[in-house]
Amino acid sequence: MSEISAFVAEGEQDAEATVRPKRLAEFIAQHRVRDQLDLLLKGAMGRGTPPDHILLSGPPGLGKTTLANIVAAELGSGIRVTSGPAIERSGDLAAILTSLAVGDVLFIDEIHRIAKPAEELLYSAMEDFRVDVVVGKGPGATAIPLDVEPFTLVGATTRSGLLTGPMRDRFGFVAHLDFYSVEDLDLLLHRSARILGVPITEDGATEIAGRSRGTPRIANRLLRRVRDYAEVRGDGTVTLETAREALRVYDVDALGLDRLDRAVLTALVDSFKGGPVGLSTLAVAVGEQPDTVEEVCEPFLVRAGLLARTPRGRVATDAAWLHLGRNPPAAPAGARPTGQNPPADLFSADRRFP
Repeated sequence: MSEISAFVAEGEQDAEATVRPKRLAEFIAQHRVRDQLDLLLKGAMGRGTPPDHILLSGPPGLGKTTLANIVAAELGSGIRVTSGPAIERSGDLAAILTSLAVGDVLFIDEIHRIAKPAEELLYSAMEDFRVDVVVGKGPGATAIPLDVEPFTLVGATTRSGLLTGPMRDRFGFVAHLDFYSVEDLDLLLHRSARILGVPITEDGATEIAGRSRGTPRIANRLLRRVRDYAEVRGDGTVTLETAREALRVYDVDALGLDRLDRAVLTALVDSFKGGPVGLSTLAVAVGEQPDTVEEVCEPFLVRAGLLARTPRGRVATDAAWLHLGRNPPAAPAGARPTGQNPPADLFSADRRFP
């Protein structure tokens, strides 16, 4: 990576860290999860003991890492951060666990990808605050028990179904983060704009929120790109017109679809007459890997009612045809998924927890 690229990447990370809430009271949306965490943490602090281990699941960008840092801040304790793929051997995990102080928070991102030997070592650490380190090999191997200071494990996963039953059962609190409503993203964008010093109008924030796929990380990223446009080609204020023009430059349409999303839909509609078509064939048509299409594009397209998965392959719904400005072909009732019209209220307040 060049020095300029490294500088830009570091700047993006700094901006992201700046707008992240530091306390539970500052965390926008996820109302039920926030209230449950508040009870959990206050109860533990009242007893003077570390809270139960916490598992946070949900799609990327909804605030799992932010909540882990908030847990440590609310407890007034230190936090150690690692990820499942980084823990390849049980010895790696043992070294981390034995270095924790009393009441520390250990955050493991993508915990479903932790190596099996390390996962089994984690069981005794979570339950008994003890790890057994095996020294030597073969008949002469010896297990040395090591005590671990009482700690709280916060695990985050985007694929909760890949967690083993024994691992999931050892978490005392399990929470699933849902996508944000447009109203909640609007509040989040106003907060981020104040922190970044970006003048923004009500309709400008609403326009960005509606194209953010219900995801705070995307909303903050789009805000920074619109800010660039406003400062370079406008008067520095993010208005409705500025937001629309900026997002047009960055290939983000009214539903939040980017270039790859539209390429998938266009290939389905124009090249395959709406489908059904297999994932591998569709990936070749758009010049991407099948995993990229399946994990990056499809979740949002399915949630927006633009694409359907069937036993025979992927199918474009009537809403996808209309979104691309095409007339859907006539078909017998029920022969092809109709989806729904691209909804302006895809992440409406109805999805918000009370």
